[in-house]
Amino acid sequence: MARDCAKHCPVSPMKNSLLVIAAILLIIQAASCQRVRVETEVEAYPTESVDLRCQFVDGGNTKLTQVSWIWEPTEGQRDNIAVFHPTYGESFPESPFSGRVRFIQGTLTSPSITITSLKMADAGRYTCEYATYPSGNEQGTTNLVMLAKPKNSASPVVVQASTSGEPVVVAQCEAADSKPAATIKWMGAVGGTENTTSKKGPDGTVTVRSDYRIVPTPEDNGKEVTCIISQRTQDKPQTFPMKLAVEYPPTVSIVGYDNNWYIGRTDAVLTCQATGNPAPTTVTWTVMSGPMPDTVQINANKLIVRKVDEAVNTTFVCEVKNRLGVSKHQVTTAVIEAIVDPSNAGVVAGAIIGSLLALLLVSALIAVLVTRSRRQRRGYPGNGEPGTYGNKARLFGGAGNKNGGTGPNINGPIYTYRESDPGALAKVNDFHGPPGSTPTAHDILLSSEMDEAERRKFDALDDSLEEEEERYDSFSVGMAPSYHIHRRDDEMGGVSIYLDDDMESQRDGSVISRTAIYV
Repeated sequence: MARDCAKHCPVSPMKNSLLVIAAILLIIQAASCQRVRVETEVEAYPTESVDLRCQFVDGGNTKLTQVSWIWEPTEGQRDNIAVFHPTYGESFPESPFSGRVRFIQGTLTSPSITITSLKMADAGRYTCEYATYPSGNEQGTTNLVMLAKPKNSASPVVVQASTSGEPVVVAQCEAADSKPAATIKWMGAVGGTENTTSKKGPDGTVTVRSDYRIVPTPEDNGKEVTCIISQRTQDKPQTFPMKLAVEYPPTVSIVGYDNNWYIGRTDAVLTCQATGNPAPTTVTWTVMSGPMPDTVQINANKLIVRKVDEAVNTTFVCEVKNRLGVSKHQVTTAVIEAIVDPSNAGVVAGAIIGSLLALLLVSALIAVLVTRSRRQRRGYPGNGEPGTYGNKARLFGGAGNKNGGTGPNINGPIYTYRESDPGALAKVNDFHGPPGSTPTAHDILLSSEMDEAERRKFDALDDSLEEEEERYDSFSVGMAPSYHIHRRDDEMGGVSIYLDDDMESQRDGSVISRTAIYV
């Protein structure tokens, strides 16, 4: 009927406002009439003490006869735990608080009490009740809230890598014996799910447990998840980072082979890298072709080849074990011929080329020196032109240039100028002309001309002169210089000529005249 009335007789907004104002006035009036002042709620922890305050204010003509503290653990249950009478004093009836409760001041106007050695079961409503005259009983109620700090813990659960694909618990987190109940959250990058349960204890505390589940794989081993516990009594949430423990058989691989095992290489190393949980306990090296080569040394998970030879042209096998299984891996090594280090090839080539160039340079220098020496011995200077000695000309020059050039002509007449007789020119190589004939300027100019046949003729003569020069050089230093010019009798018409007193030998083997020769 009330619902029907509400449907058919709606309350106007004005009436609603009046009802709210009336309720507020009643509350203010009740508060002003409340003369027993207590705290609405008090929090406490087990084993600690708590003060429950009570005070009667503005008594006026009201007569206070007695004050009592009543404990209400549950609705409808009331137990007196402390009574104060101005004549009879304090009284503590038999209760769960016997020996743990007392009055702080012991007066009617301020009958506050202290409860020690608190227990979780002490939680409930505590009423300070006055017996007055003539107004009757007046009271105030305090709600005692017992708090319990949680006993937090977290740990990973050791599991094996899943082969079924079903999720299993890999970590647990617990907040035990707390009041009020704690909350648990998870953080992690492994994509797991959580399952949280709570259980209430006989003393009113609550234990909260949360499980973290994933489908474990070897890759999840060592990954981190974090449990976060929050509770009213904590200043801040407590975190528990954990690393997952997933067991799996070992996995193995051999590293270190670089496809460059050439004969003679030293200290080539192969390393057997193995992972597993638990860690592998044994590592074994074997050779598929038979016994281990003599040049191989085993050091735990390392295989060291001291010197590469044909014996290590084989297949090496590494085998590892742990509690869950065995795993193997192999590598075939191919031995190749020794190769020259590319970094040294340029140096070697440069050294060879440099040596050849140096050899060619030395050979060319020797050839130049030899050629120059022969030219000087024949009377030719280095530039191929006829030599001169200032105002003195060589009497015996070399043969004509064998390559077709023109040189001194020893076949034509040679005229000498004697300083003792400036007015006379003497012909020193004309033994067939009539005596007393004087050469003309034209004869002197033509004397330098010679055809090729005549040059070859005097080349042969020059060779014999070189032999004479060598014999001349063999004379001792202390002897007076002397040179014997010899012409065959058939060339000189049977006459032998010696000009020893007019000639002077030089260091290069040549001989010059002491007198000037004019041409």
